[in-house]
Amino acid sequence: MTFKDHILQGIPTELPVKRAYPKDANRAPKRKDILSKEEKQLAIRNALRYFPKKWHKELALEFAQELQDFGRIYMYRFKPNYKIYARNIGDYPAKSKQAAAIMLMIQNNLDPAVAQHPEELITYGGNGAVFQNWAQYLLTMQYLATMTDEQTLHLYSGHPMGLFPSSKNAPRVVVTNGMVIPNYSQPDDWEKFNALGVSQYGQMTAGSFMYIGPQGIVHGTTITVMNAFRKILQKDETPAGKIFLTAGLGGMSGAQPKAGNIAGCITVCAEVNPKAATKRHEQGWVDVLIDDMGDLVTRVKQAQENNEIVSIAYIGNVVDVWERFYEEDIFVHVGSDQTSLHIPWTGGYYPADISYEASNRLIRENPELFKEKVQTTLRRHAASINNHTAKGTYFFDYGNAFLLESSRAGADVMAENGIDFKYASYVQDILGPMCFDYGFGPFRWVCTSGKSEDLDKTDAIAAKVLQEIMEHSPEEIQLQMQDNITWIKNAKQNNMVVGSQARILYADAEGRTKIAKAFNDAIAKGDIGPVVLGRDHHDVSGTDSPFRETSNIYDGSKFTADMAIHNVIGDSFRGATWVSIHNGGGVGWGEVINGGFGLLLDGTPEAEARLKSMLFYDVNNGIARRSWARNEEALFAIKREMERTPNLKVTIPNLVEDNILNDLF
Repeated sequence: MTFKDHILQGIPTELPVKRAYPKDANRAPKRKDILSKEEKQLAIRNALRYFPKKWHKELALEFAQELQDFGRIYMYRFKPNYKIYARNIGDYPAKSKQAAAIMLMIQNNLDPAVAQHPEELITYGGNGAVFQNWAQYLLTMQYLATMTDEQTLHLYSGHPMGLFPSSKNAPRVVVTNGMVIPNYSQPDDWEKFNALGVSQYGQMTAGSFMYIGPQGIVHGTTITVMNAFRKILQKDETPAGKIFLTAGLGGMSGAQPKAGNIAGCITVCAEVNPKAATKRHEQGWVDVLIDDMGDLVTRVKQAQENNEIVSIAYIGNVVDVWERFYEEDIFVHVGSDQTSLHIPWTGGYYPADISYEASNRLIRENPELFKEKVQTTLRRHAASINNHTAKGTYFFDYGNAFLLESSRAGADVMAENGIDFKYASYVQDILGPMCFDYGFGPFRWVCTSGKSEDLDKTDAIAAKVLQEIMEHSPEEIQLQMQDNITWIKNAKQNNMVVGSQARILYADAEGRTKIAKAFNDAIAKGDIGPVVLGRDHHDVSGTDSPFRETSNIYDGSKFTADMAIHNVIGDSFRGATWVSIHNGGGVGWGEVINGGFGLLLDGTPEAEARLKSMLFYDVNNGIARRSWARNEEALFAIKREMERTPNLKVTIPNLVEDNILNDLF
């Protein structure tokens, strides 16, 4: 059978031969044994409904074994034999070019070069899934291959509910992940529902098919680290020879050393998993690999003396680094953490007093003791950071739930009011007021031809458009414009591409729309092939997350999720090719609601109309919400937009003087 034949077949007509799991695969953590006997039977019953009755007896035994071994039913027997990667859009069997683009993006998310745990259909974050099992993948690809531009595929947490009649203007796919009733949105609820096969954790861009490898987080981290140093350095100082200390080299956090190099500092990144650290070193994402603390201290001091720009991976626990650097009087200029604390009890964060291997055994054999040790380490971690910040270190929470979980562990991380954290998140201090409130956020595109020359052409188009916009931009956004012009001009030489020919930069509604139109014009002329547009959910309006994306909302509404819901609904009828809405994301299940989109540019006038309508709303919805929260920069941005766009009318807050309120209560 050809690749196209396999796609069109969907669930095979003959039962595939059982296959062994590859020994060298990067396997997902074993999940909790959380189901009762009756619930395990229900999980098997749920899994078998994808297959004909004649296979049920054999598959029931196999799926029961998977549930016992992994805590999940992945249906590994049904993983296709063909290679999974982002092919040229023309290589997919499809009646709809939009559907073909979605197939390309799904396969990119599951490409072993991109995905963290591809055997389990997990793209990143330890649990960010594209599908729950391989049957869902097979059915979804078959539906996409056979659908027309007057049908919409609805996906319920990875399950393809079916094709429904719609219209050419409707999205081709609507995705939901983890949208459970709020009172059933605790971490153990996810464990149970996922084990039953009825819900999944889509992370942010995994379950919405918009992950482009580590490039996205490299860009965001670069912008963050550059501005963190700007906050503490004098105007004539550079980050060279200054230390950025952090942790995490697995999944997306592996982008930190690369970002540090681009920002121009010394990056020290601790990682407890030797395989993850070694992989990043072999890939060229980190310059130096060290597993001895004494060697680390010597190398860092040398880098400081020589004002080096270098990234160092330390195989070990970051708590030991913080404590040893304090003893050695090594001044840390900027500090953060990017371990996966949204899943603290299942391998997202490791205790400091036992080995990595012993920790993994504890997760399985004594989870309560593991949790106790993690919380003890979090208290040590926070205490050491406090010692450094007392000496002048600038520490920010990088949205990975570090401060949240530290507070739950009883660590000294609370402000005097007992409500807020003593350290700001990077959104509160940096990305919120400097980027999101002005409408700047992650704008992504993928060249569906798979040709690097197409990506080069889009880089040049984007740089030219941004340069032209900057010439008439107000002073308030000149820095953002210049940072992203510099980024896009250097993107190729920084070797950002993993998987698809993709790119990211930060732009506002004007920049995104003008770049997209220029792409569409180039496609119409035949200069480049079709382009898929998207963004990280981590953006101006895509996500309601009180400890990250909306942490700089101070009117009491940061725990509401109206913005994300309106965003995905608004995008859906303004031209998005597909839309997605998720419970969960980088900070954890039950802590965030986030929405995303994908939009295919094919060079047609219809595509131009869609991009102008959808991109404008996608950004300005968030600026409007931020301006209503009285954010000064957002008020500037939305008033400027209303002057340019007479058809836009946004409710503006009347600001209240403090002295009117001071003596009321």
